[in-house]
Amino acid sequence: MPTLVRKSLGEYRRALIGWTVGLCAFLGMYISIYASMMNDPETFSKQAIAKYPGALRDLMGGMADIATGRGYLQAVAYQLLGPLLFTMCAAILGNRAIAGPEEAKTLELTLTLPIDRRRLLLERWAALALGLLAVALVTLAVATGASSAADMDVPFGSILAAHTGLFLLVLFFGTLTLCVGAAFGRKQVALAVVGVWGVAGYIVETMGKSIDAISWLRWISPVHYYLDGRPLYQGWPYGDYLVLLGATAVLLMTALLAFERRDVGV
Repeated sequence: MPTLVRKSLGEYRRALIGWTVGLCAFLGMYISIYASMMNDPETFSKQAIAKYPGALRDLMGGMADIATGRGYLQAVAYQLLGPLLFTMCAAILGNRAIAGPEEAKTLELTLTLPIDRRRLLLERWAALALGLLAVALVTLAVATGASSAADMDVPFGSILAAHTGLFLLVLFFGTLTLCVGAAFGRKQVALAVVGVWGVAGYIVETMGKSIDAISWLRWISPVHYYLDGRPLYQGWPYGDYLVLLGATAVLLMTALLAFERRDVGV
């Protein structure tokens, strides 16, 4: 493993451990509720639908089948809160790649070493990707174990397909954070861009199905390529996942060009 990747992972270690523990606790706690819910699934389903009326229910993914194992797992783990928390983790780590060190005035010192900017950014991104992959693998194990313990009857292949999509989505947003940080060198700017694109993209994807005026915007939302294929229900949406990978690659190339062409610390 390259030295800079190893060093970056060391810098990310506390954040990775903290976010992994938090995400695992979230998944374990919410998935475990399903077992008690099954004592009266019909009543629970009616109460859940009544609690989130109209447009709010659309934002939560419809919730029509929340009383089933797949529906409940989709609602609590893969629809809104799970992606939101994991994306926050990715954005924080993405900011630590370039923008954070630049604002702390340590990036200039790193650039005095015999390493060019392209290699620096690529190895920082590699550490980001490996860190997110580690979190994804651990949370996949927790989601699988908790769903099995709660008798959700969701096959591992379906959970793996959904979790892979979640990883690709947060890798996109982590790379977006790094890209904006490489272009502007400011953490707040990067977080603002990720926050606006993430929230707007989710709203457009969930509500655009029923509102024609914004339905065309779904195609520029990364959330569309994560949710639209319904991997927990229908398996692997290979085309959508390739789009997410391609978009991430474009962001990485943009980050390389932007970082090479601007003056650090200005």
